[in-house]
Parts: sequence; C-alpha cells; structure tokens
Amino acid sequence: MGRLHVEVAKYQLNKHGEELCGDSVEVETCPDSTIVVLSDGLGSGVKANILSSLTTKMAVTMLKGGLKLDEVVEAFVHTLPVCERRQLAYSTFSILQIFSDGNVYLAEYDSPPAFIGRGSRLRSVRRSERIIDERKISEAFFSVEDGDWIVLTSDGVLHAGIGGIWNIGWGWDKVGDYISSAAVRTKLASELAEEIAEVTSKLYAFKPGDDATVVAIRVRYPRHLTMLVGPPVNPEDDCEVVHKLLTSPGKKVVCGGTTGNIVARILGRPIMVDLTRHDEGVPPIGHLEGIDLVSEGMLTLSYTLEKLESGIKLRDAAMKCDGASLLTSLLLEADCLHIIVGRAINPAHQSPDVPRNLALKHKIVQGLVQVLQDMGKTVTVEYY
Repeated sequence: MGRLHVEVAKYQLNKHGEELCGDSVEVETCPDSTIVVLSDGLGSGVKANILSSLTTKMAVTMLKGGLKLDEVVEAFVHTLPVCERRQLAYSTFSILQIFSDGNVYLAEYDSPPAFIGRGSRLRSVRRSERIIDERKISEAFFSVEDGDWIVLTSDGVLHAGIGGIWNIGWGWDKVGDYISSAAVRTKLASELAEEIAEVTSKLYAFKPGDDATVVAIRVRYPRHLTMLVGPPVNPEDDCEVVHKLLTSPGKKVVCGGTTGNIVARILGRPIMVDLTRHDEGVPPIGHLEGIDLVSEGMLTLSYTLEKLESGIKLRDAAMKCDGASLLTSLLLEADCLHIIVGRAINPAHQSPDVPRNLALKHKIVQGLVQVLQDMGKTVTVEYY
C-alpha cells in the first residue's frame, strides 16, 4: 500500500484570564517523516508561552538540521533550566517522530504519557527510561499501521475538573477511556482533538485552571480524490482527461453539466438526475456509475468554497445531502487531491447577470486549493 499518511491537529485552551497559552506545538513534515513537538512552559501566560515556544522551535530546528532525536533530547536535558524553588523544569516536552514506513520514536520529559491506540483500544507500548544529567527521559520505539492514532496532551487536560465540577482531576486512565471511545466516533484528527478539548473545558466549568493542549494524530494510507472541473478547451482532449479521472486512485468527482455529459458519453452510461438531493440555491446532483459524485459546476463549487472557508466540520457537512455539502464532505475526508481543470468557457458565466465570483472559474479553483492546503492537504492542479 505504500507510504503512510500522518494527519495532525491541535486544540488549545488558555488558562482562565490569560491571553496566551503557556503550551506550544510545532509540526514539521519532512520527506520521510512527520515531527510533532509539544511543550508545556512552567506557569502560564507570556513567560510560559515564550519558554514552551523556544523549546518546540529549537527541537524542530535541530531535527531538521540532521541531529538524531536522542541528540536533541540530550541537548535539551543539558540546556533547559530547572526552577530552583520548585525543582521543576521550566518547560517539559514530548517529541514524536513518525516515519512513512510506520516506525515511531517517542521521547517524553516531565509530560503526560502519550495515548496510543488502535480502533477503540489503547495500546500498551513498552517504554524505557534514560537518566541524562540527573533528569529522567522516557523513550519508546514502536510501529503504527493504517487506522492507528496517537494523542499528546499537556497536564492541563489530566487536571481537568479541579476547581470545576470535580475535586480531583480527570486523570490519565479516564482520559484514555474517553479518547478510545472518541477515536471511533470521529473520522478526522481535528474532530478528535476538538472533542477532547471540549470535554476538558466542561470539566473546568469553562474556566480552565491551567493551559490545556490536545494534539491528535491519525495514521492511515492516504485517501485520494480526483476532481474534473469543466471540459477541456480542445475537445480532442476529452478522452484523455476522462481516462486520467477513471484511472486515478481513490474517489472521483465531476463538476459541471457539460463535463458530466462528456464523461457519460465516453463511458457509455447514462446520468440519472437526483432531484431529491438539493438545498435552497444548490442545484441537484446526478448519478453516474463509476463516479462518486456528479454535481453542477461553478455555483456548487462556489457554495463549497464558502462552506470550507467558514470552517465547517465534517460531521456538520455530512448531515446534509445537497451537492455542495456532499462535495465538502469528500474534500474534507481526502488527504491528497488532484484537480483537473478544463479551460473551456461557459458563455452563461460571462453574463452581467451572473455574480462576479462565478465569472472566473480559476479564481474559485484557486480558492479551493488555498483553503485545502491550509488544512494540511496535498493538492495538485492540472489544466486542459
């Protein structure tokens, strides 16, 4: 199946009354691995934020510079100061590196142990301890596979409930139980991180007594999607673009009535219009064997772009069955997207009665590309 895809999302809660979070997260995608660093600065507010930010940025910089992870850990242990009065590190850290072949290295210093799971069950991963300059580092070497997940948290998550609805904190075991159930209910790392953070906030009675950070990581084989938007300028290219669409991996989407007819003609199959799946202002979709979604063109794409730019969640988009919501759901689920854009001009889009945002196809496509890339997805565009 090839290389694994690593999806990373974070959600942070500031300590009540603070403008800055004292925890910091850095994520770096390298050619052969994904690096995630979480640091919790001592205390809260500006000082804690500076300390944790320095820790995460230094770690990523050193790792990108070619230092081995154990060398980075050793450098931190020798350079990070300790509060003389409280005998606590000024900043803790968790360093996670997931390689494309599934091998993983995890190093933890004074931070909560990572939650590592498969399906609805927590995995027991063997950890070893190393003493470096009188400081204890927990290390783990293990492997992950399609469907596995890892959650890193700062101790503010484990302490949730103190000063809120409980006299004691949430605790590692209870957090682990909750994450295991939430991992099954959610599809995306962002949904998992947000759900854990929302419960954390509730346990604090919406006034967190400490900074709380959740970093959710999902590992899977990449989900591909190819989308054909509009017919080519040269009709002689029709067969080529349809062939590229049909032979591409993953799900397939066709946008535009004329484009749908071209694909149906080459396939020798009819398009069935579904008048039941539409919403106010969103044109109906069609059904074509071998294609996952056939939608109207620029109007549907414009509504889809609006939904994505608004930050809509997958679970909310999936609750509707109109063309824009269905397309939004497919785009949110995909990791690697390839968009084939036909440059042929639809005369109807040049009418002065058509809204300006529908007049230029490439602007909508570029808007989609930008918002999808901002989500961490790999997007390529090809023009005909």
